Amino acid sequence: MGYAITLIPGDGIGPEVTDATVKVIDAVCPGITWESVVAGVGAMAEHGKPLPDNVLASVRKNRIALKGPIGTPVGKGFTSVNVGLRKALDLYVSLRPVDSLPGLKTRHDNVDLIVFRENTEGLYAGIEHEPVPGVVESLRISTEHAWRRFVKHAYEWCRYNGRKKIHLVHKAGIMKLSDGLFLRVAREIAADYPYLETHEINVDQVFMDLVMDPTRFDVLITDNLFGDLVSDLTAGLVGGLGVVPGANIGDKYAVFEAVHGTAPDIAGKGLANPIALLRSGAMMLAHIGERTAAARIERSIRQVLAKGEHLTGDLGGKATTAELTQALLAELEGSRFTAFAKEL
Repeated sequence: MGYAITLIPGDGIGPEVTDATVKVIDAVCPGITWESVVAGVGAMAEHGKPLPDNVLASVRKNRIALKGPIGTPVGKGFTSVNVGLRKALDLYVSLRPVDSLPGLKTRHDNVDLIVFRENTEGLYAGIEHEPVPGVVESLRISTEHAWRRFVKHAYEWCRYNGRKKIHLVHKAGIMKLSDGLFLRVAREIAADYPYLETHEINVDQVFMDLVMDPTRFDVLITDNLFGDLVSDLTAGLVGGLGVVPGANIGDKYAVFEAVHGTAPDIAGKGLANPIALLRSGAMMLAHIGERTAAARIERSIRQVLAKGEHLTGDLGGKATTAELTQALLAELEGSRFTAFAKEL
């Protein structure tokens, strides 16, 4: 079956990791038509804005997009393209799987958890203004509608994917109304899933517990800002942002992305690690029903990491992006012949 998928290469190392990812995905799922569009710094130069209309039009047409990292100027310049995509396409669920990978030395083993982050509201939405010079107000908007659809999606995902233990991450002792609304809605939804174990935990407590023993957690459900912080912390537990995938999902559209930065210091040098975007691509394939292809990609990544022979610098090796990509393709080719031999 053929698919049309929007491709947003991004900034910095984005085009390099995107190119590598496309090569691997095409090897396991031929027939994809990639519709490449430009967002970020390149789009500013060409269109005068970082998120041109043709990018949104492409995603709305194809329903699915794969996006490389896009930079956001700090304290000035254009607003976040990532936030803009989530708002424009109503991608209200951020899904971040975090799991231990072979060959990567970390403080903890057997980490396997999911972070669900509400993607559209809260402080991270960036609703700010300066009522008088020297005074800035940031608004934290929370609505029952947003919480209800988000938490419902998370519980349904857990039900279909065999996840049993959920922690609702909050700070309701201080933010009694906004986080109180989150907990009220979540409790109502949790009551419809008696076979799932639900706990409530303060965000400061969850940070300490994650550092001490992340294996006690299965699924974390939280708000936009807390989710941004928790997801990056948990990534650090398994090797960093260069190895964890990410997805932004709504009722109609989904954008799968690398969650790391643009790494301008190594851009264009052929040293970038494509694993995070490739794993996001595998999530994308599973999302459109190509689960076998997704599993093959995940298996090849684990095999290459376990061997440790073709790793980029951030993973402790000296391989180039091309060498790591070729190693992944070789593993895929080997697994194809192994499967064929078993059939014979």
